[in-house]
Amino acid sequence: MIFITAKFKIKPEYADQWPEIAGEFTRATREEPGCLWFDWSRSVEDPQEYVLVEAFRDDEAGAAHVNSAHFRTAQQTLPPHLVQTPRIVNSTVPQDDWSLLGEMAVEDQG
Repeated sequence: MIFITAKFKIKPEYADQWPEIAGEFTRATREEPGCLWFDWSRSVEDPQEYVLVEAFRDDEAGAAHVNSAHFRTAQQTLPPHLVQTPRIVNSTVPQDDWSLLGEMAVEDQG
């Protein structure tokens, strides 16, 4: 899978509304057949920073994403709300879902 993490620094006047601002792009991306997940989180240390964790099934799914109409729209509509160009880590990993963090295994509570 293609695993991507990106950090978005949002202008202060838009930070609280970012989930709504990016909402249409988020919904459309999650509906792509090759999207495994597309999840936003807000930094606990910097309220202007949102972190996007996303994954796509394979290179073909990643290409379909960046060539989609909603991606092209987001390229126009999202940057005016940003302080700077988002930072990204993009890697291909040989798995298709999250793995368990064995070092912090939780015993069955049942």
